[in-house]
Amino acid sequence: MTKWWMIRAGDHNELIPVWKDKGIASIGWPKLGNPKQYRTKDEMTAKANTVFAESKPNSRISWVSQVWRFSREIKKGDRVITYFREKREYMVGTVLEPHFYDDSVGDPAYPNNIKVDWEEITVERDSLSQAAKNSLGSVLTVFRVDEWGNEIENLIEHPFSSPEPIDDAEEDEIIEDLVSKATVMIQDKVDKLDPWQMQELVGGLLRAMEYNVQVSPKGPDGGVDVLAYKDAFGFEKPIIKVQVKHRKSSAGAPEIQQLLGANPIDANSLFVSTGGFTSQAEAVAKHNAVRLVDLEELVDLVVKWYENMPNDVRALLPLQKMYVPE
Repeated sequence: MTKWWMIRAGDHNELIPVWKDKGIASIGWPKLGNPKQYRTKDEMTAKANTVFAESKPNSRISWVSQVWRFSREIKKGDRVITYFREKREYMVGTVLEPHFYDDSVGDPAYPNNIKVDWEEITVERDSLSQAAKNSLGSVLTVFRVDEWGNEIENLIEHPFSSPEPIDDAEEDEIIEDLVSKATVMIQDKVDKLDPWQMQELVGGLLRAMEYNVQVSPKGPDGGVDVLAYKDAFGFEKPIIKVQVKHRKSSAGAPEIQQLLGANPIDANSLFVSTGGFTSQAEAVAKHNAVRLVDLEELVDLVVKWYENMPNDVRALLPLQKMYVPE
């Protein structure tokens, strides 16, 4: 099966003129030097950790993977596409020569090259199916797009064909998938917080809901991690006492009972457990009107109230707003 690759033409499509003129495709990261000097990806990663020490670890891992893939996996005969943003078109080509390192061929900031025979016919983005558009929209510099090769090839042969119209149900499914993936990523980030940061997150959430909040300092807390009041002095009810358990195991019935017995006795009880709850805990909570919140619901609440949370708490969980069509 023919391999298909998407290769981004720089940050702003600035490489497309030189690619077409020189018959190449190229990527950067010149600080790594010639990727062929590394016998293993781990060796390249060690170099990246030195020359990109100021960058995030996950970014360094991603960059190494892309350079390794470009220099080791793209072969003669593979198909390549790149997106021309200004024209909303995809250029398509065939690899004539695999990786070579030379900063004099094109842009010196992009010294990793492959020879490509770029075709005159382009593929309009609007001609692609919605699923293809979504996949090709990845922000990675180099990635495989084999599953869309036949569709792209067909549009090269029949450039005026139109995609099947997308119905509302399919569009809703795509949006739901995007939101679901984003939610899972946030859950993973929350799960990496330590227990004290989790208390601060829950406290920040209650502040966003316009409660006055006291978060217990590190050390014994008497069964209550957070207290929340509607007024500054704590006289006005409802008062909420909160226990936060951040661990893999489920919270049990005795822990619910401990929260109920903690002062203030007459306060409403909220129990947050990222590991969920046992069935016995749920039964005790239901009988005593204890509000239970697991990891999934906690993240839903954080997303809903995020913009109202204090800046220092948002710094524990940096999020970006993303808009999707209604």
